[in-house]
Amino acid sequence: MSDTPSTLRTDSGENQLRSGVLGLFDSVVMAVAGSAPAYSIAATTTALFAAVGFGGPAALLYCGIFMFGIIFAFNYLSKSDSHAGATYSWVRRALHPAFGFLAGWSLIVSALIFMVIATFPAGSTILDLFSHSAASNKTLVTIFGSIFFLLMVAAVAAGVTVTVTVQIIMSCIEVALLILFALLAIFHAHHATPFSWHWLSLSIFPDMKTFTSGALLATFYYWGWDVTANLNEETKNARKTSGLGGLLGGLIVFMLFELFTICSNMVLTTGQMSNPNNTADILSVLGQAVWHGTGGKLVVLAVLLSTVATLETTLIQVTRTFFTMGRDHTLPSALGHTHPVRKTPLVATFVAAAFSVLLFIGSSYVGSISNILTDGYNAIGLQICIYYGLAGLSVVVLYRRQLFKSVKNFIFMGLWPLLGAAFMVFIFSKALPNLNTTTKIVGLGAVALGIVPMAYYWIKGSPYFNLPTKEDRHAVLMEFEENL
Repeated sequence: MSDTPSTLRTDSGENQLRSGVLGLFDSVVMAVAGSAPAYSIAATTTALFAAVGFGGPAALLYCGIFMFGIIFAFNYLSKSDSHAGATYSWVRRALHPAFGFLAGWSLIVSALIFMVIATFPAGSTILDLFSHSAASNKTLVTIFGSIFFLLMVAAVAAGVTVTVTVQIIMSCIEVALLILFALLAIFHAHHATPFSWHWLSLSIFPDMKTFTSGALLATFYYWGWDVTANLNEETKNARKTSGLGGLLGGLIVFMLFELFTICSNMVLTTGQMSNPNNTADILSVLGQAVWHGTGGKLVVLAVLLSTVATLETTLIQVTRTFFTMGRDHTLPSALGHTHPVRKTPLVATFVAAAFSVLLFIGSSYVGSISNILTDGYNAIGLQICIYYGLAGLSVVVLYRRQLFKSVKNFIFMGLWPLLGAAFMVFIFSKALPNLNTTTKIVGLGAVALGIVPMAYYWIKGSPYFNLPTKEDRHAVLMEFEENL
């Protein structure tokens, strides 16, 4: 039997996601929400400054250029296989089922870790609206963060249409507030440091170690736009819509990240950027600097909305991947069941939520919030490099016969994704020796755990682990050419 994606989906219609409910605008909004510009800026700016100083704009610029190679890879891979598992399915067909499983597993563990570290700023941001000192209280942050996260779980469980409607409202307000505060920062009367084009130059990095440290954090900034691919089975005309949504969303967040990193360099002092008490809420410090008082707290609202948005999209990514693995019998089949009315992967959602809450509560007793966040970002950066790198290589291998049919194919389907994949491998190999033991254990140990279920279900004979046949590969190429 040919093991095309459709034949691997062996469940009856009662366990299918709701199809054809998201359009292009919805996909763009989800891509922006997935990268969470306000959250990423608020939570990661101090870590980036600690790694590269005023070189943050350069790290984001050069990492962004290579990241678009991966975005183009997702765009073309979606054209032949609109699969909710995304890299889990694509890498299997292009490279090998084992690599496909580990790509999907890398997304799962990175998402679970992220939901832990994103909940800390969520609790901190809520408390900061009432008391800045309470925002630094780990116990209060844990309690409010857990409650906040469970509310997000309920929203995702309610259905994708509800989630997207909420995302549209939140993301539009978030982006509008970010643009407002960016303008206030640019035209602020007292800049701590004047703008310099040197901030965008490679020469700002004193050595390769500094550059790779910044680039690893920059991959975390951009990560999340690929939620559009995990929503493939729920998107109208997904073979074109989800990839274009990822491209447009990626462009928007690229511009926002560059703009705000430059604004932070200009407005905030070195002391403010280096203060560990500002780790989770540096954007609120920027807000007060350019609009002191109640007005400055509006940017806190942007962070809160962004955190809601990114927790929801990350839940979608991990639950859709769990769902497809359960459907393919590469994880317990219960994960492949959907709610009969909502058409959401309910079991997968509750499993992901349970793991996240347990990890969140447990991690709150491990160390300071600052250390948890920094180690978490770096660990996720390693995992992102793994599954993004595999996706970039997959599009080149899968469509190698199409690469020389046009200049467009060669650049956007071949050269740029290949450079993106090579960059991910480069950052991974250069950054790994410089990371602490905790980060290495969390980052690589969590991925290595995936070998256990992979081996178990492979031995049990899951069809997913059968190598794609020649007929399957030919069918994929035919379908791809029809959707170009």
